[in-house]
Amino acid sequence: MRYVAAYLLAALGGNASPSADDIKNILSAVGVSVDDEKLSFVMGQLKGKDINEVVASGIGKLASVPSGGAVAASSGGAAAAAGGAAAPAEEEKAPEPESEEESDDDMGFSLFD
Repeated sequence: MRYVAAYLLAALGGNASPSADDIKNILSAVGVSVDDEKLSFVMGQLKGKDINEVVASGIGKLASVPSGGAVAASSGGAAAAAGGAAAPAEEEKAPEPESEEESDDDMGFSLFD
């Protein structure tokens, strides 16, 4: 993803056909390491293609991917159809509140330190 993002940045900056060195320069400017094998794969996939056409075809492919919104809506309808049977079970299982120390251990750092 980083290679595609750097390629798009170069293209938006006016470079219609960025080279691998252009991508390396962009990534190294922000301290990101470069895997030459992955970079050459991305460059091979984009070689000779107009980036605008690549993005347009990608948007068309994403339109057919289910987003999960419909699944949540249908499951919510099923829960509502079940009536009050699900509500008592939820009341019995009250979640235990986590202390601040436990939640910090999960992330490995605190946002406010």
